[in-house]
Amino acid sequence: MYTLYGKKGSGSASTQAALEIAGAPYRVVETASWEPNDAFAELLQVNPLGQIPTLVLPDGSVLSESAAILIHLGSVHPDSGLLPRDASARAQAIRGLIFIAANCYAAISIVDFPERWCEDADEAMLERIRAGTRARLHRHWEMFADLFPARPYLGGEKVGALDILAAVVSKWSGSRAHLQQARPAFYETLLRIEAQPQVAPVFAQHWPPG
Repeated sequence: MYTLYGKKGSGSASTQAALEIAGAPYRVVETASWEPNDAFAELLQVNPLGQIPTLVLPDGSVLSESAAILIHLGSVHPDSGLLPRDASARAQAIRGLIFIAANCYAAISIVDFPERWCEDADEAMLERIRAGTRARLHRHWEMFADLFPARPYLGGEKVGALDILAAVVSKWSGSRAHLQQARPAFYETLLRIEAQPQVAPVFAQHWPPG
């Protein structure tokens, strides 16, 4: 069984959705650095950064970083469709996963914690950093939408790892409203992804309707 350290309304939803698609047994340990509980010390034992998602594999080894987790799950569960079987399509899916991790995730970290990047900044400066980074984050999503058009999903014929990560990260980063205006076709694709039968219950758990 897999053990997933995560928190509702966070990026751990991508790993949970992938485990559902793979049909792999797992348990969730609810914890996060911004809302630590008794389980947070347990998380720090397996991942000193205290990041979520962190996934403990059935053999006891540990994976962190959403893109790495999704690539691994797609590799060890090849029939799940998390990664395309075609080598060229698989390469593009991996490119997209790393694009989100390297560009979108990085920007979100600055938006959430600008004080980590500008020592002794006052609140006005921190807000300028947030605003500039948020604009850059939106531009990154526009680039992503242009680079990875739906066919009918981002990774091909069925919902896979790239779809899940794009849907989850755009959701919790608050980028959907911008995308609805700037890239409406991509926005509609994200809605189709999160409505997929194996994904919808995960989204409902992390972001209850209403």
